[in-house]
Amino acid sequence: MDFTFTEEQQAAVEAARAVFSDVAPDRTPSPALAPGAVAEDIDRQLWHELARTDLLGLTLSPEHGGAGLDPIALCLVLRESAKVLARVPLLESCAVATAVERYGERTLAAELLPRAGRGELILTVGANGRSGHDPAELAVSARPYGEGDGSGASDGADEETGGPSGGSGWVLDGVQSAVPWAQVADWIAVPAHTAGGRPVLALVPRTRDGVTLADQVSTSGERLAEVRLEAVRVEPRELIDAAGCWDWLRSLLTTGTCALALGLGERVLAMTAEYTGRREQFGFPVATFQAVAVQAADRYIDLRAMEATLWQAAWRISTTAGGPLPVAGDVAVAKIWASDGVRRVVQTAQHLHGGFGADTDYPLHRYHAWAKQIELSLGPAAAHEEALGDLLAAHPLG
Repeated sequence: MDFTFTEEQQAAVEAARAVFSDVAPDRTPSPALAPGAVAEDIDRQLWHELARTDLLGLTLSPEHGGAGLDPIALCLVLRESAKVLARVPLLESCAVATAVERYGERTLAAELLPRAGRGELILTVGANGRSGHDPAELAVSARPYGEGDGSGASDGADEETGGPSGGSGWVLDGVQSAVPWAQVADWIAVPAHTAGGRPVLALVPRTRDGVTLADQVSTSGERLAEVRLEAVRVEPRELIDAAGCWDWLRSLLTTGTCALALGLGERVLAMTAEYTGRREQFGFPVATFQAVAVQAADRYIDLRAMEATLWQAAWRISTTAGGPLPVAGDVAVAKIWASDGVRRVVQTAQHLHGGFGADTDYPLHRYHAWAKQIELSLGPAAAHEEALGDLLAAHPLG
């Protein structure tokens, strides 16, 4: 079997490395010193450079100006972005755009996707629900317009065909917490549930009536928002009710988060190797001490496990290949390793750096803050262990 990446995927990595080579992790104030968010906006210079090199449309079809590559290529680029702590919504915007192309109406795709690929608009997604502990789609309700408001406009409403038969659309009510970059996004993808409990995905302009944002700040010092929706109207074409859409998007977001964890962990281990190689004690580099070498070797093993499970999950999402468990099983395994692995990597790095690792003039503490944010994003290891247990119970192996 051939496990190497394709020429197109490798070309995407080379393009990403060239773009990220000029990015310094300390462009913004330290999250340890900033009283709030480290910056009000994303790294616009980097965003425009990603658009110029066609990396924002990596997974879009040529019909919409994209490169037509798969989620594996996106994960490869995300891996590189995490090494420099790139402050851009690359994962969120690309994932939502890919879901719109895959499941959305052609008119909506034609309107949004070419502009998203050119970096002219930003897409984000609320994937954490109200608290981050319950399924995100349960935090927002979607009902056909006119239903329950006393207007009588619900006559002829058909939930199963996407809204009122008269085409008047849907109404959203609820809250999505910790939405990345919502303040600067143009459209927000909002998972919701219908009266029958069916998950749907709504694309909502940030400036639409009834949408309000409350500032939140991530562990890494980046801007998040609590997005409140009060009787927000969406057109029929703006609500994607295709079966499996939200599950697929959530799997892609989780797998992309695993790619971020891997890239960050690899960079941190490289920083640790460089530091321990030049830091001397008793006349020898501390990297030559067995206790140091063993700890570093353990973290290398963590990274290789994170890598293997990441590509397994990305491959399952990118293909229709079957397996003993649904795709969600492979995604859960990847997130378990990513969450635990990246935490162990940064903890060992801090330990081996000693007091130097806590110096705010040195970037390691920034990586530690980002690692904690990634570890908990879209569910910590324990949550995915529980999900994996449920899948194993429902699909006995052997």
